[in-house]
Amino acid sequence: MESEMLAELANGIGDNHNVSSDSSSPPSKQPFIIGVAGGTASGKTTVCNMIISQLHDQGVLLINQDSFYHSLNDDQLAKVQEHNFDHPDSFHTELLLSCMEKLKQGQSVTIPIYDFKTHKSTGPGLEVKPADVIILEGILVLHDPRVRHLMNMKIFVDTDSDLRLARRIQRDTVERGRNVQNVLDQYARFVKPSFEEYILPSKKHADIIIPRGRDNDVAIDLIVQHIQTKRGQHDLCKIYPNVFVVTSTFQIQGMHTLIRDVKTTKHDFVFYADRLIRLVVEHGLGHLPFTEKQITTPTGSIYPGVVFCKRLCGVSVIRSGESMENALRACCKGIKLGKILIHREGNNGRQLIYKKLPADIASRHVLLLDPVLASGYCAVKAISLIISKGVPECNIIFLNLIAAPQGIHAVSKQFPMVKIVTSEIDETLDHNLRVIPGMGEFGDRYFGTDNNHS
Repeated sequence: MESEMLAELANGIGDNHNVSSDSSSPPSKQPFIIGVAGGTASGKTTVCNMIISQLHDQGVLLINQDSFYHSLNDDQLAKVQEHNFDHPDSFHTELLLSCMEKLKQGQSVTIPIYDFKTHKSTGPGLEVKPADVIILEGILVLHDPRVRHLMNMKIFVDTDSDLRLARRIQRDTVERGRNVQNVLDQYARFVKPSFEEYILPSKKHADIIIPRGRDNDVAIDLIVQHIQTKRGQHDLCKIYPNVFVVTSTFQIQGMHTLIRDVKTTKHDFVFYADRLIRLVVEHGLGHLPFTEKQITTPTGSIYPGVVFCKRLCGVSVIRSGESMENALRACCKGIKLGKILIHREGNNGRQLIYKKLPADIASRHVLLLDPVLASGYCAVKAISLIISKGVPECNIIFLNLIAAPQGIHAVSKQFPMVKIVTSEIDETLDHNLRVIPGMGEFGDRYFGTDNNHS
């Protein structure tokens, strides 16, 4: 059931034209920016408002791309039926980019107020202040790569074309004083062709696709949860520049869904955990130092490439960390491996029980392996041991599948030069220091020592 829902979302958030803000003061950090695109009358603004309502008292600013339509001059107004309002050139994208950049830097901006009856911007505009979350919605917000680059999350609302046309007829005749025939003519001449040429192709840039638009309550609930999770990751990555989260996709979220599910069999748990581990390991290797190197290809061409640091070793925290060794060996042929066993004593105590490290570890970059970063006590103990063997703090990369904010705080505050690479940051810890929502005892589930997952 979970995989079907994820597949539906992967293959498939109404249209008011206002600017609203729940924020009364500039945020202390860069905002989390969400782009919401989709065809005309697909339900984008309605979905945005549903998201905002579920985010409750969190500061949210909604900006409509329609506010940035170019005003039509007299000649254009005389031939308004010939104007394509769904073409990228109809928008003042440079002004939109300027406003978004200023908001991103914590500055207030003036947003134009566009009148759809006169086809002109009216008055001095509306001054808005920055917020913790900014939602930019419009038919073409995923079309321009410069606009997309500003976004932390990209959403596409996918609604049936007949339903969109029916909604457009109702909106344009009731709200904008147009007759049905003109709406139909404009749709056939401009709206539909522009959708197929500019809007629909931008769907491929979306991180999340919502089928059935505003009618898909389940999808919108999942989106809100996803936004809250990504906001937490975004905030921690802004606080700690040493923290790196693998870019989330619905494929990755689908694998997380499976390995977190209490009903998942050991076979499936191992299979999908191994896939995620491989992604984390490869992401971690990307943070190693490199040197430039030109090589000659079989065609006789010169290729300007790079060579990564070869003096590596892995150190796994027994026993769950050993699950990550095969992925590391697959990526780094012949890599040396060390092991550390740390015993938990109460909630705060950790005792080193066993260690076996390469004799020349001080001269190597170290990939520390542990699938779960919870309180950080074990990680701090392991990192302290590695540093005591002469490894510079900046030469350690800590790889895990999931991390709790408490663990990230603990490691990053004590070792700010250690890079932490994870595939997802979870919500918190419970009173037993278990990650919530977490995935249970990773080692037991992976190695089959948990009788509930055989």
